[in-house]
Amino acid sequence: MAKVYLQTPLTNKDVLKLRAGDEVFLNGVIYVARDAAHKRFLAIFEENSQLPIDLKNHIIFYAGPTPPKPGQVIGSIAPTTAARMDPYTPAMFKYGVKGVIGKGPRSQSVKDACKTYNSICFSAIGGLSALLSDKIQSAEVVAYKDLGPEAIREIVVKDFPVLVVYDAYGDDLYEQEIAKYRTIKR
Repeated sequence: MAKVYLQTPLTNKDVLKLRAGDEVFLNGVIYVARDAAHKRFLAIFEENSQLPIDLKNHIIFYAGPTPPKPGQVIGSIAPTTAARMDPYTPAMFKYGVKGVIGKGPRSQSVKDACKTYNSICFSAIGGLSALLSDKIQSAEVVAYKDLGPEAIREIVVKDFPVLVVYDAYGDDLYEQEIAKYRTIKR
């Protein structure tokens, strides 16, 4: 397992050098979007229309930040359960999104889409919202303002910590770790 620093947007080369279990520190632009925005994305894909922002080669962070307090760039922000976006993720990868950040296991269709589209699933640690918000240098609503906390935000991050949980080779960190602990003799 490696420690990797990456600049966004990602390239296929960036994605293909990552393996499940790698500790990654992201730098650059990430987009924040949750369920409601993803429903709109899917409807746009079905209409063969264009998204309100170009997400190709970018990373989407599944989160809903709280309003910032005076002097803050953004309020508390932590990953939401990624499985809620499973119905949308393969289409997002097909479109060109290179990575997503959430928490918890994903469906087989998402794991397969990682391999098919050279994309990656990261996990951020839930409960670290203060630490994560400190890694955000700027935040701006860029689409779907009417969705409030679920509006699409563009955030600029510096050394934003994530783990690779599903890589483009079909490796699954959750399965690897569970198998490792099953072999421990008690």
